[in-house]
Amino acid sequence: MAGPLEGGVPGVAGHRHADESLLDDEKSMLANDPGGMLRATASAGAQVREAAALAAETDLSMLADEGRPRAVVVAGIGTAGLTGSILSTVAGPRCPVPIIGHRSPGLPGWVGAADVVIAVSASGRSPEALAAAEAAARRGARLVAVGNPDSELEAMAARARAPFFAVPRRAPARASLWGLAVPVLLAARAIGLVKVNEADLAETATRLDADAERCRPGADSFVNPAKALALSLAGSIPIVWGSSPLATVAARRFADTLAANARYPVMAGALGEAGRGRVGLLDGVFGGLAESSRDIFADSDTEETSATRLRLVLFRDGGLNPEEDADEPVAVEERRADAVQTLAERRGVRCDVLTAEGGSAIERLASLTAVPDFASLYLALAHGLDPMAVPAISEMKELSNPLPEGMQ
Repeated sequence: MAGPLEGGVPGVAGHRHADESLLDDEKSMLANDPGGMLRATASAGAQVREAAALAAETDLSMLADEGRPRAVVVAGIGTAGLTGSILSTVAGPRCPVPIIGHRSPGLPGWVGAADVVIAVSASGRSPEALAAAEAAARRGARLVAVGNPDSELEAMAARARAPFFAVPRRAPARASLWGLAVPVLLAARAIGLVKVNEADLAETATRLDADAERCRPGADSFVNPAKALALSLAGSIPIVWGSSPLATVAARRFADTLAANARYPVMAGALGEAGRGRVGLLDGVFGGLAESSRDIFADSDTEETSATRLRLVLFRDGGLNPEEDADEPVAVEERRADAVQTLAERRGVRCDVLTAEGGSAIERLASLTAVPDFASLYLALAHGLDPMAVPAISEMKELSNPLPEGMQ
């Protein structure tokens, strides 16, 4: 195993090469996760149940009484911003109004009294969500807020007499996806944009619980799908593609967690877009060219055999709706996914495939996020990284925030 990284940057520690043995020692693994990211990720099913119960206490009558809006804007950044993509994909292509994710402060100039704005922030204090909520109230748009109770966002919603979904913050935002997403979905249900019932939420929570059990720290790599996926990605440049809009949301979620937790550079997107140009990466210097030059008889520890290569992760979704309800026929998506797997095989580029399961869109999305969420954590731990502590994030905030006037 390589020694710790040395760069003179306080708080930066870890190992250049992943060490599989680190994932076989549960006690040591948990010690390297002092922030409890594994535990927080395992709470996904509980988040769904808690969010649904808390949402039931929120008065949405005013939101529903005013009828269908012209458009819905979901404002937030990071994981909070991803909830807009989740709402859009669960609503599907037949949704009667546009659903727009907004990840910058303020709101687009066209937003007004005919629209609904859903401001989302796990902390309740993100500048993007607060600015969106303030602009929505000022312009007379219907406002819904989702975030930490007793926060600035809740106070702003109270001043605007707007519904507020309280989501107690018990973990970093990236480990609170379902606690934030469920209220957004239920707010959209109140205005008739999605069909999410209690059975869908219960089945989604059950699936997340089952996947957390399969991916528990004490399960060995050969039976733990998250550890197996993490080790298959170790030392590679991951490319994550989704075969459908729903699968693409999951692919982008995986890219976010790999970057934030394991510090891996990742490319993610829709397979349809990849087929217009990015699929050429399979022929490139990290793809087919690297694989064709490999000496199969070389020592596995030599630099040549350990060279960085692409690793393809394909998220597949057979779909639920009749083909006439989809953006494009499911058969087209499936043929495209088969084709890219064949291309990767011909070039020697290894490919991991995750296939959606479940009877509703929300459950199928959950089936594509649970194992990858754990995999990003196990990859970090295999490199000796604390998945929660990211010194660069703190430094970025310090360097980009203006100094108080007295210190300038």
